Amino acid sequence: MTIHENLKQSIPEALRARDEVRLRTLRSLVTAMTNEVVAKKRKPEEVLTDEEAIVVIKRAANQRKDSIEQFENAGRTDLAEPEKAELALLETYLPVQMSREEITAFARAKMAERGVTSKADAGAFTGALMKELKGKAEGSEVKAVVDSLLS
Repeated sequence: MTIHENLKQSIPEALRARDEVRLRTLRSLVTAMTNEVVAKKRKPEEVLTDEEAIVVIKRAANQRKDSIEQFENAGRTDLAEPEKAELALLETYLPVQMSREEITAFARAKMAERGVTSKADAGAFTGALMKELKGKAEGSEVKAVVDSLLS
């Protein structure tokens, strides 16, 4: 069963459990996925592949992170709390991200393999790493690791 189908089937369970946060989050995710299907010029009844679904979930998680940051900067913790709860739920559907240490070890191995030694190679090297670590590590983390290794 795909992630998209799993999310659709989780909505009635959240309704029965009267879990408002989970229900709200699942409904918004399913809506975002349906919108993605339509944007790809497919029928709304179709489901996304797991890779496409993960992209939608990451986008939703990033939106929650941005909202949390803006609410906290404005001193509105009352609005940030529901966003944090939704973000925590969204993260359960995302693959586990690599730690900074794992990224560093992987980057060091690839640097030795490719012979990257100067800051001038950083952009191309970061791009190559991101292709290999797609879905396993955040781009900002990979960039920070490469910058620290080449400085």
